[in-house]
Amino acid sequence: MATAAVLVFAVFLIGIAISIPIGVSMILGSIAPMFLADKGGNITQLLNNTFSGANSVPILAVPLFILGGVIMAEGGISKKLFNFFAYFAGRIPGGIPCAVILTCLFYGAISGSGPATTAAVGSMCIPFLVSLGYNRQWSAGLVAVAGGLGVIIPPSIPFVLYSLATEVSTGNLFLAGILPGIMIGVFLMAYAIFYCVRKGEDKALINAKMNELKSQGFSKLFADSFPALLCPIIILGGIYTGWFTPTEAACISVFYAILVSLFVYKSIKPKDLIPFLCSSVKTYGGLAFVLAFATAFGRVLSLTRANRVVEEFITGNFHSAFSVMTVLVVIFLILGMVMDTGPAIIILAPVLLPAVEKLGVDPVHFGVVLVCCLSIGLATPPFGLDVFVAGNLAEEPPMSVAKKAIPFIIAFMIALFLITYVPAISTVLVSLFGVSSGG
Repeated sequence: MATAAVLVFAVFLIGIAISIPIGVSMILGSIAPMFLADKGGNITQLLNNTFSGANSVPILAVPLFILGGVIMAEGGISKKLFNFFAYFAGRIPGGIPCAVILTCLFYGAISGSGPATTAAVGSMCIPFLVSLGYNRQWSAGLVAVAGGLGVIIPPSIPFVLYSLATEVSTGNLFLAGILPGIMIGVFLMAYAIFYCVRKGEDKALINAKMNELKSQGFSKLFADSFPALLCPIIILGGIYTGWFTPTEAACISVFYAILVSLFVYKSIKPKDLIPFLCSSVKTYGGLAFVLAFATAFGRVLSLTRANRVVEEFITGNFHSAFSVMTVLVVIFLILGMVMDTGPAIIILAPVLLPAVEKLGVDPVHFGVVLVCCLSIGLATPPFGLDVFVAGNLAEEPPMSVAKKAIPFIIAFMIALFLITYVPAISTVLVSLFGVSSGG
């Protein structure tokens, strides 16, 4: 069985190395032991497991959160949020960049996606920052890294995927992401303030913009921002009060986005909904293919006892949660540079979780660390997707943006260090308010 397990991983990794799509590499890895070692079941079982992987109620949360994020991005909700935070923070040193980070933090509680947060916030905030005299590449780097908060702050698509892969409660994962997401945002804001104090800001331009914003009056600004601010409260409040499951919350987020964008902000028209649906399907299509075959891939790993091989290797070579998490964080950071968040989670989580649990790592805490590491990868060269999104928005080379993003990445990693080695940051809210169902 050990030979068959090695064969699964070897074929899969070779496929990835020669640029075969991840979904296809999973198929090749799944069928390799069937044809080469007469292990791992048969093709009929593989197909049955594939269809059962796609036929899941919780999996519906993923395309629905994607659709809700697309509608809210096109509906201009990020601008409403930015104006609200800039009203309070704009005049302090580094206040405008801090307002951008706060917007990413809060928008992440709406979209659930790093690239979606980067695109929605960056399309509005990068030109605004540049108009106030901030360096264009630095502004793009700020948004690229802060956009990664979109996959940590609940509701988070990667947390839904981790829940699907491991059967850990989605609600508990959402709850566990709140404090780490806020902590990372605070560290990013601390560096932004340090940079602005050190480099200086064009106070005349900033004050002029702030005067223009404050002339609207707080009451009007709050009324304009309130529907956008209310969205995550409805979604998360409904989950933790038991009114609806995370999957139902995803559905509600879509209807809320449509109602707010169509009738409150009037920023989209009914005819726009079809293109939004098409965009969401294109985004989800490739991921759906991988998710379906992930179940089959996991079943083959189980039949070939690959999970057992990995578990024995980890428990035989590491004897504490500290040591194994240190090594895994390094591996996750590297993988995040070259591998998309979704496939990385559904492949790694079910293989590694049993082993790290044996060493005393809480499964919710492990999920938070995994997602945080991979979110850094979204802004890390050479393949960080958020860097490319922000670079395109700023009309700057991605590598130039990546260089300016490095200090923000360092600030992010300091927060990651604390999150990794102080599990209570992730688990304290779960222990107080945790839910029992995976939803």
